[in-house]
Amino acid sequence: MNSKVWVLAKRELSAFFFSAIAYVVLGVFLAVSGVFFAGEIFGPGKEAQLRDLFDRQAFILVFIMPMLTMRLLAEEFKSGSIEALMTAPVRDWEVILGKFFGTWLFFLAMLAPTLIYVLIVLFYGPADVYPILSGYLGLVLLGGLFVAVGVLTSAMTRNQVVAAVLAFLILSAFTFLLLGITYKVTGTWQRVLMSINIYERFGEFSRGLIDLKHVVFFLSASAGVLFVAVKILESRRWR
Repeated sequence: MNSKVWVLAKRELSAFFFSAIAYVVLGVFLAVSGVFFAGEIFGPGKEAQLRDLFDRQAFILVFIMPMLTMRLLAEEFKSGSIEALMTAPVRDWEVILGKFFGTWLFFLAMLAPTLIYVLIVLFYGPADVYPILSGYLGLVLLGGLFVAVGVLTSAMTRNQVVAAVLAFLILSAFTFLLLGITYKVTGTWQRVLMSINIYERFGEFSRGLIDLKHVVFFLSASAGVLFVAVKILESRRWR
């Protein structure tokens, strides 16, 4: 990783540990995940698996990731601190990647406590480890894409609430809305909608299927969104 990107990423990661909203997001994610885990595992006749939990977590992230990412650039623009950042010897793409990786690392820190669920499942009964590993891979990739969208919307406005709402609308459109529409159409349109539906692609990971085309989709989609974010930041620099 570029040294300047790494410095910016560490700066962003450190900022999360002094942010009240970050702890709120972390608390909500872990609390809701815990409730879903208890409901899915400890009921009579329940299977020892985390597939349903992964699906619920993907659902939760649509709501909480916009809150986690809304301040990334919007706060910098509002406070005026962006001026110091933009006059520093860093390029726009380094700023965007620094914000992205710092937030993505915090997201991974959010996931880390849920590994206790893996130990509980393995203790509770025989479980297939492969779907668990693929599910976590799917969450890591999904989280990366959601963070990228958050960086993009935060680069578009100086208002944090507007940034959060925009991110939520975009994520909702490519998950819930497309999921609802997909099964109302047939043929080519259905295949097209399924190919761009984030939730549908993530579902393959939660079911234990690691398909290279899905990995490429999440990585390329994240890169594409970040590229647009760089261009937006460049345009705002010269306003």
